[in-house]
Amino acid sequence: MDEEFYRIRRLPPYVIAEVNAMRAAARARGEDIIDLGMGNPDLPPPPHVIAKLAEVAAKPDAHGYSASKGIPGLRRAQAGYYQRRFGVDLDPETEVVVTLGSKEGLANLAQAITAPGDVVLAPNPSYPIHTFGFIIAGATIRSIPTTPGPEFFDSLERAVRFTVPKPTVMVIGYPSNPTAEVVDLAFYADVVAFAKEHGLYVLSDLAYSEIYFDDVPTPSILQVPGAKDVAVEFTSMSKTYSMAGWRIGFAVGNRKLIGALTRVKSYLDYGAFTPIQAAAVAAINGPQDIVEQNRQLYRKRRDVLVESFGRAGWEIPSPRASMFAWAPLPPALAQMGSLEFSKQLLTEAGVAVAPGVGYGEMGEGFVRIAMVENEQRLRQAARNVKRFLQKRGVNAPAQSAD
Repeated sequence: MDEEFYRIRRLPPYVIAEVNAMRAAARARGEDIIDLGMGNPDLPPPPHVIAKLAEVAAKPDAHGYSASKGIPGLRRAQAGYYQRRFGVDLDPETEVVVTLGSKEGLANLAQAITAPGDVVLAPNPSYPIHTFGFIIAGATIRSIPTTPGPEFFDSLERAVRFTVPKPTVMVIGYPSNPTAEVVDLAFYADVVAFAKEHGLYVLSDLAYSEIYFDDVPTPSILQVPGAKDVAVEFTSMSKTYSMAGWRIGFAVGNRKLIGALTRVKSYLDYGAFTPIQAAAVAAINGPQDIVEQNRQLYRKRRDVLVESFGRAGWEIPSPRASMFAWAPLPPALAQMGSLEFSKQLLTEAGVAVAPGVGYGEMGEGFVRIAMVENEQRLRQAARNVKRFLQKRGVNAPAQSAD
């Protein structure tokens, strides 16, 4: 009776939770913490979406059980989005399922398709559910690089050649959380070809599809001809429409995988609250001004972050997409490690970031910085960082931070 449960034994301590607990304790003491740790949007959804939620919630018959796979109108809306945005045709009945956020969708699909001992290829560093969703389901993870390029495919070749048993699933996610890296359609075409050659299913996480800063929009793996033979893709309302707490996401693509996820969900949940699903329809089918507005807002925040932190003495590569910057530790402090650096930055500078090691061992030496505070607060964070660095002998360039 004293032994830990099997699946709990498979979960290491969640190191990011350490920093989160410290942040919460500091705020409880009344300290002003600039929270750049959690990717929690600070903006509201569009007014017409909130109005639709209230309208439907006022109806007496809107409060019963909903549909586990999503109401038909929302599945049709998501299919319409894929047609408009990517030129991809989806059958709302068999190729679209609504999830309680993309995180729940990934975890439940892992439960649906994984047997104990299966080997899954997952990027390192990556969003924790990409690995731990499968670990909880009993799989073994073989890490592959997050960074696209020749080494990525060399790693895949080694994995399928030398791993026993043979891998069954590959997880990818671009724009990447946490590294903010992006890929083009040619990369996806190579992934699909590799998956077909080696009998792999591909799970693509496209949660940051609309937060890109290049002139060319981020692609979908389903744009590759024949991709639906092997791939499903997850998207989310959380970042595109600032609806993180509403917990609405989608899985689309391969019918067998969508069918498996739909069946498992039917045993686990009754779907999101119907008024929330109706409001999500209003978001997808209604005016899209907020999508461009949010994109431009995150672009401005990115520029302020990179510029002001750089002048404070911390050089941060400019991300091409997502709401995150993947920042190497200042070289003079690299020996601290990402967790200790994050703790000290919180305690002494009042700035919360996420330690890179929380996203996999290959994330050590980095922290993830979320652009979820306004420009004024980002500049304030830079001033705090400057003082933090100077105390440790790291001087800013000749022109100091604002």
